[in-house]
Formats: sequence, structure tokens, C-alpha cells
Amino acid sequence: MTIDRLINSIILPGLGSTLIMHIVSCITCFVIGLIFALILATTNPHGLNPNRLVYGIVSTIINVLRSIPFLILLIAIIPVTRAVCGTIIGTKAAIFGITVAASPMVARLLESSFKEVNPVLIEAAKSFGANDLQIIYHIIIKESIPSAVTNLTMAVVNILGFTAMAGVVGAGGLGAVALTYGYQNFDDLVMYSTVVVLIILVQIIQWAGNIIYAKVK
Repeated sequence: MTIDRLINSIILPGLGSTLIMHIVSCITCFVIGLIFALILATTNPHGLNPNRLVYGIVSTIINVLRSIPFLILLIAIIPVTRAVCGTIIGTKAAIFGITVAASPMVARLLESSFKEVNPVLIEAAKSFGANDLQIIYHIIIKESIPSAVTNLTMAVVNILGFTAMAGVVGAGGLGAVALTYGYQNFDDLVMYSTVVVLIILVQIIQWAGNIIYAKVK
């Protein structure tokens, strides 16, 4: 196999599918993760509105989903994936599975960032008459941005790994390229080419995360 054919016919189409899965999955995971993180941060025993029942339910759901290995979770939610997406293979199904698997991770990472906010700032905001929504946005979220950038950079890298693993169950992308063209056909060139591309993507993500952190810090 020539290098040109390898790049144009195999690597680039796989890279395109991976980027689509990755970008869309990151967006959905960040939105859902942020919602759960805010619930956890505000209902914990030291939060704005402590609520043991809500905190316990949300925390348990997150812990259960995080405890299941990604590939096993993809298989376990096949009936749900088919009901929601109409199929269990392809990019759409992979995005759904990655969202279910990675949103709890994002929620915990953001919760950790929110907990780092100095409680003195929250008390000061309360003393000035700020309501809960104002405190959440202007204090909890804004003050936690540097820490959140660091944690979300790690989440983006992990989600990229999920997109590669999803290729094993028919999602396409670089994972499917490595499995189908590389491993099953005993083609080391394809196998290691996909590894190099993934390494480059991780380096780009980390580089971008470091730049954003330096600016917001």
C-alpha cells in the first residue's frame, strides 16, 4: 500500500469521522456534565441549597455510570441506543454512547473545580444581596474557570480515547481503521499510522488547553 493511498483513502476519512464524533460528543458531554456538576455543587452539605436526597441520587447515578468500563457500557445500553438513535452502529450511535459514558466524568471534574472556589467569596456575595443564580454564574462558575479549563482538557483527551474504542463496535473513525485495516489485516503501517495521528491530536489538545489556561489564569 502506497503512502498516498493510505493517507487519502484510509487515514483521512477515519480522521474525519473521529473528529465529528469527538467534537459533538465533547459538546453534549460538557452541557450535560455542567448541569449535573452544578446540581452536585449546590446541593452538597456545604452548598447553596443543601439537599441530601437530590445530591445522593445524582451522585449515585454518576458513580454507577463511571464504574462501568466503556466498552461494556456501550454493549449494556444497546437497547437504549437503538430506541434513541434507531441504530446501534455508526457515528450517531457512538456519540450517544460516548455521551452516556463521559458525561459523569465531566460532571465530577467540574464539581471538583467548583469546590475549589473560596467560600468566603460566596459569603461575601450573599452579604451584598446576590441571589443563587447570580452567585452560581458570577462566583462559582467564573472563579472556577482556570481549574475547569485544566480538568476539561483532560476530559477532551479521554473522550478522544472513547472515540477510538468506539470503533471496535462499529462506530467508524480511527479506531475502526486500526482494527479493520491494521490489526485484522496484519498491516503494521496502518496500525502505527493511526497511533501517530492520535498522538498528534492529543498533543494539539493539550497545547490548546495550556494556552487557554494561561490566558484565563
